[in-house]
Amino acid sequence: MEEDGVVRMIDQRKLPHVFEIFESRSYLDTAWAIKEMVVRGAGAIGATAAFAVAQAALSINSNDFDEFVAKLEEAANVVRNTRPTAVNLFHAVDRVLSAARRCDNAEDAKVRVFEEARRIADEDVEACRKIGEYGSEFIEDGDVVLTHCNAGALAFVDFGTALAPIRIAHYSGKKVVVFVDETRPRLQGARLTAWELKMEGIEHYVIADNAAGYFMKKGVIKKVIVGADRIAANGDVANKIGTYKLALAAKANGIPFYVAAPTSTFDLNCPSGDKIPIEERQEDEVLYVWGVTDEGKWVRVRIVPKDCKARNPAFDVTPNELVSAIITEKGVFYPPFSDSIMKMFSKRC
Repeated sequence: MEEDGVVRMIDQRKLPHVFEIFESRSYLDTAWAIKEMVVRGAGAIGATAAFAVAQAALSINSNDFDEFVAKLEEAANVVRNTRPTAVNLFHAVDRVLSAARRCDNAEDAKVRVFEEARRIADEDVEACRKIGEYGSEFIEDGDVVLTHCNAGALAFVDFGTALAPIRIAHYSGKKVVVFVDETRPRLQGARLTAWELKMEGIEHYVIADNAAGYFMKKGVIKKVIVGADRIAANGDVANKIGTYKLALAAKANGIPFYVAAPTSTFDLNCPSGDKIPIEERQEDEVLYVWGVTDEGKWVRVRIVPKDCKARNPAFDVTPNELVSAIITEKGVFYPPFSDSIMKMFSKRC
């Protein structure tokens, strides 16, 4: 977002077939873009939500500061109600609102909220670079790493979380091969992660979600690295649907299962994964798939019998006992996670 008040983002719905910038000119448009997954991924959602609140602030015409704050809070609630699971959204909205409340007039507040939104995005970039540095130590030359969904630059502002260790390992000269879960129903792995890895020149193979266990049992996959949308105080991890199944398979086959996420993804107010709200999206995402024909035509096709119904939870929760380590910009956390997480946040305070 620049001073013109326009938020610009890659339209992730159209990748990998079309690279197009979506321009949002109001906070309502930006909230819609979050809800409809023009932008997705915990960090990208958080930064976009912060800029949405900044857009709202710029649009409020009131010299009465109390009225200004009240209207800004109304707009912030619209943004909060877009998607429930990724906690970065809520942290970002609260930070921008706090920046506004610390002012004593509307004009100063408009400047401060924009600065705070920019700061949130910049912090994510630096955090992800550090995650990459810490996480790359777990990757050995010649490793085959499995990842799920998309936790790359598209999901976390310029660098990514789960892909950050892979990127750093690749840049340092290590040979890394990535197995990319397709990640039904929206295929973020097949469409987005594969696109990012192709741009980086990192060897990769897209696999059906159901093939991951096979490759683990065969000894092909050496590590699993995933991102997170919310991490509870006890280390339970909410991530894209299907992550829990991967963690179970990794445990059964003695394969390390790592979670890469910045500290902004932790929710200390959430004692365990049982308290994490899980978004359930519309059933059409399961009943239909979008694609591009050889002639370049976008088509949507139904893949189940007519009149069938579907359930579509967007996330699941992986219990902390299945997680080998959590890689953050502050370092690596090991079990017991409740202790290590609390120690880390107490140091920040």
